[in-house]
Amino acid sequence: MALFGRKNDSSATATREADPALAALTGAYTIDAAHSTIGFTVRHAMVTNVRGSFGEHEGYLNLDGANPAASTASIDVSIASVDTGIADRDGHLRSGDFFDAETYPKMTFRSTSVEPLDAETYRLIGDLTIKDVTKPLTIDLEFHGSATDVYGNERVGFEGSAAILRSDWGLTWNAALETGGVMVSDKVKLSFDISAIKKAAVTV
Repeated sequence: MALFGRKNDSSATATREADPALAALTGAYTIDAAHSTIGFTVRHAMVTNVRGSFGEHEGYLNLDGANPAASTASIDVSIASVDTGIADRDGHLRSGDFFDAETYPKMTFRSTSVEPLDAETYRLIGDLTIKDVTKPLTIDLEFHGSATDVYGNERVGFEGSAAILRSDWGLTWNAALETGGVMVSDKVKLSFDISAIKKAAVTV
C-alpha cells in the first residue's frame, strides 16, 4: 500500500482521497528513538569503512495521505551521542577537528518538500544543518508500511539513504597517507531506519 499514492493525475488523486486506509495514516507522528537508527558510513585510510550512529535524536513526521507535498519531517540529533564503537575516535569526532559538539551540540534536518517516486518510494528534500552551515539534503525513502504494536501504538516505518560531502558542511579535517590518499573520505553515506508512532487525536 502506498502512503502518498501514485504520482499526481486526476484519477489517482480521486482514488487516493477515497481510500480510507490511506486517510487513516494521515496525522502527526513522533519518531521512536529506541527503535530508529540514524547512521553513517565513511571510508577510512582508503581501504575500509567505518560505521557509526547517533544514539540520541528526536523528531516528528506530519503525514498527509492525500497530498505528499504537505507532509513534513523534522529531526534533531545530539552530536555528543556519536558512536563508532571506539571511544577515542568518538572523542575526536566530538572535538573541534570535526563536529565541535561543545559549540554546536545539535545537527538538524527540516524538510521542505516530498516527491513520490513510485508506489512505495519517496524523495524527501530539506535542509541539513551541521555546525553553523545549512545545505540542502535529498533522502530517498522506502515506506515499509504501518502496524499496530502490542501496546496499541500505531506505527509507520521508513528506510532511506543519502550521500553527502562532509566538506560542504565545513568538516574538512584530514591527514595525508604516506602511500597516497587521505585518512578520511570526504564522501559520507547516511542511513535512516525510522519507526514513528502516531500521536493520539486531541478531542475538544
